[in-house]
Amino acid sequence: MIAAKARQHLILAVFTVSLLVNLSAALRSPQWLAIPAALVGWYLADLLSGLIHMLMDYRPCTPGKRLNDLFFYEGSRESDHYQALLRERMATIGPFERISYDFKNHHPRPDALGRRPVWRLIGSTVIIAALPLSLVGNVAQALLPVPGWIMAGLVTFLIGGGFAQYFHGSLHRAQNPWFITALRWAGLLMTPAAHQLHHDTLQRDFATNCGWSNPAINLLFRTLRARGYLADAGLVPSA
Repeated sequence: MIAAKARQHLILAVFTVSLLVNLSAALRSPQWLAIPAALVGWYLADLLSGLIHMLMDYRPCTPGKRLNDLFFYEGSRESDHYQALLRERMATIGPFERISYDFKNHHPRPDALGRRPVWRLIGSTVIIAALPLSLVGNVAQALLPVPGWIMAGLVTFLIGGGFAQYFHGSLHRAQNPWFITALRWAGLLMTPAAHQLHHDTLQRDFATNCGWSNPAINLLFRTLRARGYLADAGLVPSA
């Protein structure tokens, strides 16, 4: 357990330093293009959050993993029996399957996502995508004359993408850090009321950062549904 925690802290520390290096490159040569680039990066992160959310919601769980035992568990989820069952089932699946299950599980239990620790929410995203992409940015600026406005767009994309599931979890918590409130006030993060539109039907508004990309994702969802994709059966684990 201690070794795992130390590894998590190390990964987050490396990601933070890498992100700051990219940010410093953006600040060294400020240009007016940095503002639209940053907004485009934020939009793309929101779009990515929505596309992944839509995929994970409707992607069928892998047969044979018996995740339905967890999803439909009728006893106390604080009980020793459930916790042992949870550890047993989670040990048989990888990070991708775990993320998919978490998306499905939080529909009937939305507050469960808000109780997840930070690493559970962002760990897989940082390891698989955000950290490698940030390091690529570090190398690129060291070897090439990368314009500062491109780095500005990259930084906002990395923050929005790397912390997308944390932002999602904040929509299901009553108490949040001050910066979440500030970003909502600025319109850079969506409100719980706006996100509730997704939970009301599970067929719209999949983006969970700012929601700017929801009109495009809603159109894509309707198109795929009309062609027979994204069936409701994928919303819950089957036996």
